Formats: sequence, structure tokens, C-alpha cells
Amino acid sequence: MKKGVLLVNLGTPDSPSVPHVRKYLREFLMDGRVIDIPFLSRWLLINLIIVPFRGPKSAKEYQKLWEDRGSPLKYYGEDLTQATQKKLGKDYEVVLAMRYQSPSIQKGLNQLKAAKVNSIKVIPLFPQYASASTGSVIEEVMRIVSKWQVIPKLEIVDQFVDQELFIETIAANARKLMKDTNYDHFVFSYHGLPERQIYKAEISKCSLGSCCNHYGPANKYCYRAQCFETTRRVIEKLNLDESQVTTAFQSRLGKNPWIQPYTDHKLVELAEEGIKKVLAFSPAFISDCLETTFEVGQTYREDFINAGGEQWDLVPSLNVEESWIDCVAEMAKH
Repeated sequence: MKKGVLLVNLGTPDSPSVPHVRKYLREFLMDGRVIDIPFLSRWLLINLIIVPFRGPKSAKEYQKLWEDRGSPLKYYGEDLTQATQKKLGKDYEVVLAMRYQSPSIQKGLNQLKAAKVNSIKVIPLFPQYASASTGSVIEEVMRIVSKWQVIPKLEIVDQFVDQELFIETIAANARKLMKDTNYDHFVFSYHGLPERQIYKAEISKCSLGSCCNHYGPANKYCYRAQCFETTRRVIEKLNLDESQVTTAFQSRLGKNPWIQPYTDHKLVELAEEGIKKVLAFSPAFISDCLETTFEVGQTYREDFINAGGEQWDLVPSLNVEESWIDCVAEMAKH
């Protein structure tokens, strides 16, 4: 019998039209792990404020991102799935799913069930664990599988910041840019989370400060600590001095404090300090999407240059780099 592999990414609208973007935003933001406030407050906030106003703006951004094959996040996911299937061979059944929109986790699991796999390895495509991403995928998988009469052996990859090939692929992509430019500074920008979600994870002695400079069993599931660990591993590969590196967080929503430092604040500070050439990384995302292509790649470049900087380059996402495919295949097998 085959072994099943379910690759799961966040999701994307079915098209860049306003109705489809609004549908996607509703499903995404109504997840209680994403916006963790009481249901009624969440419903009112999303349906009366966020979606009506943010939908048209996000649709314009998706229209710029959209290509003939659709959303890069989705078609790179399809390419990764096919390449992983080829790498693993006929003893495996590899399926792609999205936490929100299509193809759904329900559809992916049904496909594996129909293939009569004797085990399922779930790989959420989020390098660092967070309740709002990996945790949400796990919850949805458990909800669906718990209703099956026969539940196969189930394994879940909850994070992969310590995967050597993951780190090496990021470093290899950076080296391609570093060979042509002598950068003054290196910025690692990760997706942000509300501070309350870190505290709710009950990480021992978490202070959202220097405690994240060390990573081990005590803070294994602290998202912020995992991000700093990712940075440390990449800069070690690249032989960079820590004084040349900044780790920061992007994509805030609402007035409550999110984990810091904030990328948009730090890049202005760097420019004011005389930093002219920056190489930016976005290691919380494994494929091109709005947060990488537009937020880090374009908006931050404009902000940095307007603040006095000269050059801001973005290290490409992993997408379908051969070593990244090897990494996914290794996680599927072990």
C-alpha cells in the first residue's frame, strides 16, 4: 500500500476579482486561530469593517500578482507537489491542499483516502510553527480524519526550521545576489503575530525579548524564537556578522501590539543610520505571494529608498528549487 503525503499551504483566492478576494478573506480571517477574539466580535469586525474595505484594495494587489497560471502560491504548490511525487516514486501519493479555499484539505484527504494509503504525513508548508498557521492546519486535519471509520497512521511535521536543506536553499538563493553586490546590511522579515498569541502558547518564561536569542526545548513552539533561530542558521551558512543582520516582523492588523521589532520601522532606522544597500529575506514563506513580492519586495523597497537608502533586493522564495524539493521529499520519508 502507498504512503500518503499531504502538502498544505495557506491558500489564495480563486481569482483576483473582488467577490473572490472577499470570499477568501472571510474564510481566512473567520478562523478563530487567526483572529483569536470572541466569535461575535470577530464576525462583526471581519464582515462589517475588514472585508468590505480591504477586499477591493487586496483585489488590486492580487491582479498585479496574478499570472496566466493563476496565483504563484498555488501554481508553485502544484509544481512542488508534482516534483515531490516524482522524487518519491510510486510508493507514495502526494497531494496538495490549501487551508483556505481550493483545493481544500477535505478534498486532499479524500483523495488520499480513495488511494487507500496506509499512512498520511501532513506537511504544513510553514517553516515556523504558529497557532494561526500550522496549528490551524492540524486542527482541520484532525476534525476531518476524526470522522473516518478507519483512521490511518497520521504524522505531522509541525515546523522545519532545523531542516538543513531548507536553510541551505535560502542561503544558496542569497549567494546568487551577493556575488554581484556588496550589501551593507541584511534584513530578515517574518510574518507578524499579535503578542497575545505568543503568551497564549504558554511558552515558559516568555518575555518577547532576549529570551528568543536562544532556541531549545523550553521555547520550541515560540514562533518568535523560531524566527530568530532561522535567521541564525542562515547567517551561519553565509558567514555573516550578527552586527550586519536585523530580524523583524511585518503585516500588522489592528491596534493591539504585535511582536517586534517591526520591519517598516527598522528599515527607516537603517536608512537614517546611513545603510545604503540591503538584502532582504522572507523566510516565513516558501513561495511567492503578496507578502513577499509586494510587501517585502516592493513596498519596503520604496520606503527604504524614500528614507535615504539606495538599494533593496529580495532573496527569491524557495518555490521549486531542486534542493527545496529534496527537503520536502526527506520530510515525507522521515
